[in-house]
Amino acid sequence: MKSEIREPGICPKCGCSYTERPAISRVDNQTVICPDCGTREALESIGISAEEQEKIISIIHRNYAE
Repeated sequence: MKSEIREPGICPKCGCSYTERPAISRVDNQTVICPDCGTREALESIGISAEEQEKIISIIHRNYAE
């Protein structure tokens, strides 16, 4: 798999810097957001609580770092 170096972006939702592939917000289908906020929006859309969302994102980060 080809590794791409990306310029850091700043997420307009959370204000965090990110270098991963961005997501498109489900709110307006135009705004570029960080992958974590994209995951949160997707999980929220299926009724996952904020607490569970954070657990899921934590697992994603833990597994991504391996």
